[in-house]
Amino acid sequence: MTLMDLPGCERDIRAVAIGGSAGASGVLREILAGLTRAFPAPIAVVQHLHPDDRGLLVENLGRAMRIPVVEVQDKMPARPGQVHVAPAGYHMMVERDGAFALSVDDPVQWSRPSLDVFFLSAAKVWRSGLLAIVLSGANEDGAAGLRAVRLRGGMAVVQDPATARFPKMPLAAMTQAGLGGGMSPGQIAVLLERLERRGRSGRRES
Repeated sequence: MTLMDLPGCERDIRAVAIGGSAGASGVLREILAGLTRAFPAPIAVVQHLHPDDRGLLVENLGRAMRIPVVEVQDKMPARPGQVHVAPAGYHMMVERDGAFALSVDDPVQWSRPSLDVFFLSAAKVWRSGLLAIVLSGANEDGAAGLRAVRLRGGMAVVQDPATARFPKMPLAAMTQAGLGGGMSPGQIAVLLERLERRGRSGRRES
């Protein structure tokens, strides 16, 4: 898939949801590295984490980013120009007022946080304004959630399985969401940077 295969790029994106597991941390740094506080929408990251992570992913991403990176707390509002990371040991959801909610409900696909849990809630709230991205991982978490995003009119993107250290997660998501292909990390980075530039242009014109 190329950027030209995403005719929805010109739509108003209200939020970006990114999920991954094994092999995704390096890809996250690559696709987010070019973004700044000017990004026009909140970015939410759900990464399968070891229970003892204790904010290490947030710390590591924050050192490599120009855009602020924070660990989500219950009832924290989703803010544009900021990366919000689900904490280890909690499912993350978004409520209708745009605030995050955390829960310790049972793991889904052996994982907490779960991509499916977040994508399903985000699809209900942000609908056609949601861009959801599935990266490298070793199970099928995120596939059902990405399908729900598409059914509610949102944009769905998966990392090209050929570029993923663990292709099972993007392959499952691509199949269940009915996508014809994936994008390389470099292409996803360009897509996000394009959305930032469009957001800047919109603010100058308003």
